[in-house]
Amino acid sequence: MIVYEFSISQEDAGLRIDQFLFAKEEISITRSQIKKRIQEREIRVNGQFVKAGHKTKVGDHIEWCFQEVRPLNAQPQDIPVTILYENEDLAFVDKPAGMVVHPSIGHVDGTLVNALLFHFDALSEDALRPGIVHRIDKDTSGVLVVAKSDEAHKALNFIFKEHRLVRQYHALCFAPSLPEKGSFETTHARDPKNRYRFTSRTGEGRVAITHYDILEKYPNKLALLQCTLETGRTHQIRMHLYEANSPILSDPLYGFKNTVQSKFINRVGLHAHSLSFEWKGEDICVVSPYPTDFANALEKLRAL
Repeated sequence: MIVYEFSISQEDAGLRIDQFLFAKEEISITRSQIKKRIQEREIRVNGQFVKAGHKTKVGDHIEWCFQEVRPLNAQPQDIPVTILYENEDLAFVDKPAGMVVHPSIGHVDGTLVNALLFHFDALSEDALRPGIVHRIDKDTSGVLVVAKSDEAHKALNFIFKEHRLVRQYHALCFAPSLPEKGSFETTHARDPKNRYRFTSRTGEGRVAITHYDILEKYPNKLALLQCTLETGRTHQIRMHLYEANSPILSDPLYGFKNTVQSKFINRVGLHAHSLSFEWKGEDICVVSPYPTDFANALEKLRAL
């Protein structure tokens, strides 16, 4: 169980409680599911149960004892996993595009967690996501590190929290006017017009920082970018490139009419290429080779 706590500011006052919760970045279920959770008495306002239509007031304290799908109850499944590097504490795995990292509503099995439970005798016993310290979007491929003990999980959490690592992604983009290199430093919050997306345009939320370099340019204003994360917000690279008028190819959520479908690749053209950090005095850098679809897309682009 996760306990969420929120306080109502002047800006949020007057919203229905289901509307307020629906807009929160950390809440990953639909508005109708939120209403059901309110009816099931998971949510209190100032210690009292309320209805979904309850209007919030300045200073209201919301407490939600959120019952989430528990991966530890998931069954191990014999799903192939490519291990890029492993030591006694960690395993770096190659997540394929199309695979969800951990069970959630709508994805109760077939996830990376189901595969990990089958292939590893020991994982960190996180109550919700055994072994999982960070995530990669479903349609993104690439390297992901897994903790094999609680001690390793805590140490990895510290490394990620303190940004003591280098995460580099490669992206296939439509980039008609993007400078050769640069950085995006913006806010990051859920888009009030589309809760499945994130945006910097509200001027609110947490800081999101991405550095990029153009590695290759192709005809038709297409390019291969290397994006280095300083922070790791949900959809961060996709959001930043979209708002820089340089959307990733075949991204249905953050794309232009001419980029949502691409003849070069039929899923989001984003690959988690490398992950580097120091572990017990050793410098570890793990690289994920391009998967077949990404490599084929590059071959076609280079032939233009």
